[in-house]
Amino acid sequence: TQYKQEGKKVIGVLPYYAPVELVVAAGMVPMGIWGSNNKTISMAKEYCATFYCTIAQLALEMLLDGTLDQLDGVITPTICDTLRPMSQNIRVAMSEKLPCIFLAHPQNRFADWGKQFCLDQYNNVKAGLEKIAGHEIKSEDIAAAIKVYNKSRTARREFVKLASDHCDVIDPIMRSAVLKAAWFMDKAEYTEKLEALNAELKALPAAKWNGVKVVTSGIICDNPTLLKIFKDNNVAIAADDVAHESRAFRTDASEEGDPMMALVDQFTNIDYDVLLYDPQSNQNRRGEFVANMVKESGAQGLVLFMQQFCDPEEMEFPYLKKALDAAGIPFIKLGIDQQMRDFGQAATAIQAFADVLSVQ
Repeated sequence: TQYKQEGKKVIGVLPYYAPVELVVAAGMVPMGIWGSNNKTISMAKEYCATFYCTIAQLALEMLLDGTLDQLDGVITPTICDTLRPMSQNIRVAMSEKLPCIFLAHPQNRFADWGKQFCLDQYNNVKAGLEKIAGHEIKSEDIAAAIKVYNKSRTARREFVKLASDHCDVIDPIMRSAVLKAAWFMDKAEYTEKLEALNAELKALPAAKWNGVKVVTSGIICDNPTLLKIFKDNNVAIAADDVAHESRAFRTDASEEGDPMMALVDQFTNIDYDVLLYDPQSNQNRRGEFVANMVKESGAQGLVLFMQQFCDPEEMEFPYLKKALDAAGIPFIKLGIDQQMRDFGQAATAIQAFADVLSVQ
């Protein structure tokens, strides 16, 4: 509402890896759409198969029920088997409400032809945004947006480390709220506030933490009720391998050369992601990456938030388990979705896991 009152256009962005710098370069505000913890799926059932993940279903629900009526357009990436048909469900359902910009990333992002495909797709997104904005997106504006986002990614990476160092001040609920805000705020404004928070955290003495620390992994884990269970059991988050959090800001874009190719190369350079093709997957590089993250962050174990009906995460689990077992890292797997209202089972599992970690 604030941005609309300021006369700015707002573009909804579904997961994952949309070139949001192009939205900012067009003078508009990107708004992340990652489902909701407070809504019930109703209208979206007319368009969605029951095995679609709740993130996708609730995104469509909010588009249909008017929650997102102030959007001026929406970008629909298609990086998984649910988002691919969902993009067409959204296009059909919202055809009379707002323009939908389709985005297909290349499966093979390393080859020259894969990069060219990605560039063509990004140019298509750029053209769609230009039509909504009513003016051309200039190269210098894209370059400026890349700098804004690189600065934000740097600040978020620093915050993740500081949140672990000062876990007595930044509990799991606060940590999630700070990182989640990046999807909804003007990026320059958000980064300014985050840098100020980082400076305050740096000035504090290191935490004398008597609880345990874990690494979290999965697509999303932003439910305050679930995170309160961590807080109540003195479980701090040392680092994360979460798509909604650190996976989204691990990789910067080059500030040199053609800015459109810089965005393409940024996508090419993203690594250790369950959603992306890895030509060396038989070496279980990603599993070992996550296991090393637990060791290097000072965590005692890992909590995997398994999004219901997320095929990539479910298919990867045996390989992740193999790497964690080989490294001697304790872990638990919690099945979650955004329609969960009863957290009794999760509370029991987290409490028991915290007890196990505390005596190791």
